[in-house]
Formats: sequence, C-alpha cells, structure tokens
Amino acid sequence: MTIKIDEWLKSAQNALLPSACLLCHDPTVPPGRLCAPCRAELPWLGRACRHCALPLAPAAETETCADCRRAPRFDAAAAVGHYSGTLRWLIIGLKFRARLSHAEALAELLAGRLASQGLATPDLLIPVPLHVTSFQRRGFNQAERIAARLASRLGTTVERDAAWRTRATARQSELDASARAANVRDAFACRIDLSGRHVAIVDDVLTTTRTAAALARALRAAGATRIDCYSVARA
Repeated sequence: MTIKIDEWLKSAQNALLPSACLLCHDPTVPPGRLCAPCRAELPWLGRACRHCALPLAPAAETETCADCRRAPRFDAAAAVGHYSGTLRWLIIGLKFRARLSHAEALAELLAGRLASQGLATPDLLIPVPLHVTSFQRRGFNQAERIAARLASRLGTTVERDAAWRTRATARQSELDASARAANVRDAFACRIDLSGRHVAIVDDVLTTTRTAAALARALRAAGATRIDCYSVARA
C-alpha cells in the first residue's frame, strides 16, 4: 500500500508541477530533473575508496583507503559527490523541507554513478531506517524516497521495512568522532531472512560510515552475503 501511495504522489506531482530544472528552472527539463549544465556543476566525487567511497588523492596507488585495507566497511560503495554546494542544497531540500521532487533527481544521479562503476545489481535495496519518533516528526524517510526511485531504475526491489531502529539515537552530526560508534552500536535489527542475498544500503549522506556500518552488521547477522552501500553524497 505504501508503495502504491508513493507512486500515486509521484504521478500527481509530475502532473501538477511545471517542467523545469530543479536548479536553474530551465523550462525544457522534465519535472524532478537537472539540466546538463547544472549537472556538470555538481561537486562530483572523483577517485574514491571502493569499500566506503572516501575521497582519495588523484594520484593514489590504491583504490582502498587505509581503514578499509584493514577491515572493509562494505563489499562495495558508491557516492555521487561531495556534500557541498548544489548537491547539499538538493539533499537538505528533500530532508528538511519535504521537497519530494528532489528524490527523483538524486536517484537519477545515483543510478548514473552506479552504472559508471559497473557494480552488480543487488537483490534488494534497504534504506537506512529512521526511528519511529523521527519518522512521525518528519512524515517520511528521505532514504526510502531515494531508494524507491532508485529501485525502479535498477530493476530491483526496495524493502522499506526490512530493518528498523531498535532505539532512538542522537543525530550523528551533533557528535564527535569518538561518540558516533557508541551512538549507533546495536541500534538496528533486521526482521527478514537475507540468507544468500546481495543487498545494498541506501542513504542520503555518508559521513563516518558508522550508521551504515551498524546497519550492515544487522543485515549480515540476518544472512546477507554481500552488502554494498549507496549514498548520494560523501561528507
């Protein structure tokens, strides 16, 4: 039912909103999209760690950061760009101002990045869940909105209720690096059997990876054999 409502809202929004680039308002661009010049100006991520999408120096001799060489966070990771400029504006507009049309553009950008990296299509997309109190306050989960649109582009499915937050956690952005791991430790659980499945976690912004890594542990405990992490931005 939730998926059907989301699809209806998307169709209604496209019918009501005039065609225009989300950034420069070029009227020739379909609703919820970016024109080519605006796309070119995004803070695209260059060379990055293949396991956590951490930016690497252009001349780096490896595709893996120092931390992931010791213990890879995910089997593979991808992010569109840096969390700055117009990409940050698009994410904030979706997350805090309920500009749901931004989810379409962000999913399109993420699908393009995945294609460029040649990553295998996962069996399931699992958005990072909000705690019920946060969901009630915001009214939606921005990661779910992005994942739903990404799934249709990849030809896979999104499991909105596969995982949940077992407790409310403080916002990671308000904590220092040493407190972030403890904040999300054992904060997630998985309610479905993922035995033998390739899954991908979807989120809007990946910062220290602590949240996504905590979710990945819960998914691994449920049987997932490969876990990727897709994020629109890398902070």
